[in-house]
Amino acid sequence: MSLKYYRPISPSLRHKTSILFDELTTSKPEKTLLSRLNKTGGRTNGKVTAGRKSGGHKRHFRIIDFKREKKDIIGRVVSIEYDPNRTSNVALVFYKDGEKRYILAPVGLKVGDTVISAQRAEIKPGNALPLGSMPIGTVVHNIELMPGSGGQIVRSAGTGAIVAAREGKYVHLKLPSKEIRKVNVLCFATVGQIGNIDWKNVSFGKIPLLVESLLSALKKEREGELIPWPKEDD
Repeated sequence: MSLKYYRPISPSLRHKTSILFDELTTSKPEKTLLSRLNKTGGRTNGKVTAGRKSGGHKRHFRIIDFKREKKDIIGRVVSIEYDPNRTSNVALVFYKDGEKRYILAPVGLKVGDTVISAQRAEIKPGNALPLGSMPIGTVVHNIELMPGSGGQIVRSAGTGAIVAAREGKYVHLKLPSKEIRKVNVLCFATVGQIGNIDWKNVSFGKIPLLVESLLSALKKEREGELIPWPKEDD
């Protein structure tokens, strides 16, 4: 995805950037893979227990297939979609047996591509196979920590771990944090780096001066200082 840069016609637009979402192919999610997402608004029994939260935009939770448990069944990518609950995009996959599932969308996965989860599979983005079946140097994501537990690490936008070495029944993975972790060779992982790489380069711009002065006043009040509340003319 590419970034959009804004002209600083106001102080709050200076340094502001946003994602163009040019990789997305549809704006409507698959209804059968949605569930309710309840919010608290930072309140418990009507009382504010977490400040500065409020309600936010209404969302539905997308049910993601982190386990990739449909073994040896070929699926075809139908769409690349936005997911408001995570930094990465998701891909809608139609399987030959008629089932539909969401998976995390890696770099290079396009509409019409086929994916599969199997003990032996081609090393290409979107395919899932055990770490013991992957050659050294493969970039992977959505990695299991225990066989059959489902992917638990390396699931954020732009991330990818590298299969660094193989030692007995363990594989050494170099994580995005540069940590080297030993994982069982039977644990599944998905090939490729997660897409939406430019997510980390998004900037919300400059905070307006009035908001900045209000926050400063709140901080000083909490510290016990009595100061006049800032006016809009300041």
